[in-house]
Amino acid sequence: MELKENKFEQIKYLLSEKRYIEVQRTLAELNEVDIAEFLESESAQNAILMFRMLPKSMAAEVFTLLPKEQQSRFIAAATDKELVSILDEIFLDDMVDIVEEMPANVVKKILKNTGSEERMLINQFLKYPKDSAGSLMTIEYVDLKKDMTVKQALDYIRKIGLESETIYTCYVTDKNRVLEGFISLKELVLADEDKKIEQIFNKEYICVNTHDDQEKVAFTFKKYGFLALPVVDNENRLIGIITVDDIMDVMEQEATEDFQRMAGMQPNEETYLETGIFKLAKHRIGWLLLLMVSETFTGTIIERYTHLLASMTILTAFIPMLMDTGGNSGSQSSTLIIRGLATGEIELKDWKKVFFKELGISVLVGFTLGLFSFLKSVFLGGRNPMVALTVGATLVATVSVAKITGGILPIIAKKLKLDPAIMAGPLITTIVDTVSLIIYFKIATVLCAGMF
Repeated sequence: MELKENKFEQIKYLLSEKRYIEVQRTLAELNEVDIAEFLESESAQNAILMFRMLPKSMAAEVFTLLPKEQQSRFIAAATDKELVSILDEIFLDDMVDIVEEMPANVVKKILKNTGSEERMLINQFLKYPKDSAGSLMTIEYVDLKKDMTVKQALDYIRKIGLESETIYTCYVTDKNRVLEGFISLKELVLADEDKKIEQIFNKEYICVNTHDDQEKVAFTFKKYGFLALPVVDNENRLIGIITVDDIMDVMEQEATEDFQRMAGMQPNEETYLETGIFKLAKHRIGWLLLLMVSETFTGTIIERYTHLLASMTILTAFIPMLMDTGGNSGSQSSTLIIRGLATGEIELKDWKKVFFKELGISVLVGFTLGLFSFLKSVFLGGRNPMVALTVGATLVATVSVAKITGGILPIIAKKLKLDPAIMAGPLITTIVDTVSLIIYFKIATVLCAGMF
């Protein structure tokens, strides 16, 4: 890390001295990821200057790692010749991602500097639904025929390997491009050169459809540990592949969206620092307004029992603790269930298992918290035993309701084809707040009837 920082300082010094050949040499020694981070931190003028010094293949890789705003600036500043040299080195799936996010004038410049075949392919990719397997895939893969020998296959890989996204898994197709199986590079290298592909390729394979959702694709990668996954159409023809580096971005994006929804926010595709204040406010205010309105129910409940609170003001002191404990209990359950649904560990058919497991947990946790609260109130707080019993009993009931609600609501959301993350955090807390107050006042009315 310290060595990398020293390199950056050295580059800044060389730039200030206009020693550009040494800058170019020093940049070439760095990793593409580190260069992209460094260019982000520099002024637009210096960043463009350094980008132009990069070797062609390195420049293309760095370009795909830059934020969209900076990519747009670089394209605007590049000459047609420079742009063509960069675009020639970028894989098609990365090109599609760039085109999707760019302003119209930048897209026009990109398409103007791509070949007619590439333009046609980009337009074809853009027709696939957003967040589908088709929108993630690349067509730069290695496909082999069954009648090839191992030697012919290896020669073919050497010929097209540089243009392919991955060569570690090769796919076997027939004359109509129908997928028949796959073979790894390791198997090819270790096999007899005279053997036919037909004799050694794997006929059992896992694939996804072009219209499958990216969450399904991510789950398939996670379940089987693939480096690449074939994408087929409805006739089982091989259309493209998705590589693990592309799906890692999807997994990160899906996890970020889940966290945002669990916090009661509308998901945002841009990073926090790239997003404007008004856009962030717009994404947050919707849920806050809804929750604020729903919280008026708690005010209505308290208003209804003002006579009880007026007679026994001590009951008011426990309301925040009861509501917070209930909300926290529900959030614990919902977080685990949402994660289980996301990873495929929990399915819709498991709702009974979840219900009874959360019921058992809630009884154990509820009685532990209730007993602790009762003993603390009586022996340390000097409270009236009936008040302590009311609080303890409410804790048992509230925790039970909260944990079962937190466990079941995400499953209901999944059944209704909604995002389970919606049924978490603020929403469950609001529901549990309302229920816990009703339980509290009902129990207090029964147990403390003779005290007011």
